[in-house]
Amino acid sequence: MSRKTRIAVLVSGGGTNLQALIDAQQRGELGGGEIAAVISTKEGAFALERAARAGIPGCVVPRKAYASNQAMTVAMVEKLRELDVQLVVLAGCMVIFTSELVEAYPNAIMNVHPALIPSFCGKGFYGLHVHEAALAYGVKLSGATVHFVSEECDGGPIIAQKAVAVLENDTPETLQRRIMEEAEWKVLPEAVSLFCQGRLTVEGRKVVIR
Repeated sequence: MSRKTRIAVLVSGGGTNLQALIDAQQRGELGGGEIAAVISTKEGAFALERAARAGIPGCVVPRKAYASNQAMTVAMVEKLRELDVQLVVLAGCMVIFTSELVEAYPNAIMNVHPALIPSFCGKGFYGLHVHEAALAYGVKLSGATVHFVSEECDGGPIIAQKAVAVLENDTPETLQRRIMEEAEWKVLPEAVSLFCQGRLTVEGRKVVIR
């Protein structure tokens, strides 16, 4: 029997995308992957509670314990290696990691972003700020993007995208919720499954799905 792909999910908060991955795993939809660990950058993150309920080991590598993002990134890479992880998923992880993480896991770190990249992404575009910007611009479609993480913020090769209609009376909060439910919670488990099945190849900026 082939060995399962060991996944670490990195979180900072409530862990709604983590829950979507846990649910997919429980339905047998992670394509031979298993969530081996949930690592929080903050003490007391609710995501750790979700992991514990699902019987998944959780730990904390707190950002505030380190002098810089780089020192924290080096510690995170050590932790991931110790856990023998093959895929790293950033699910609402609010730390900007430095290049050591990408060097240790080239094309093996995924992030989900709540917009259709290259719109409303990059520095400063996180959480509700993304949806405020989309509404201010007047777009009729927004959505979610799963991409591999590169050294450029939100700039790595795109694995999957799903569009969601923007409604006339949307607020940043209602749009955020709909994008989570209709896009993020669907495309993230699908992208993880494709990776774990060995079906993703990166060719320059393009991710080819075999």
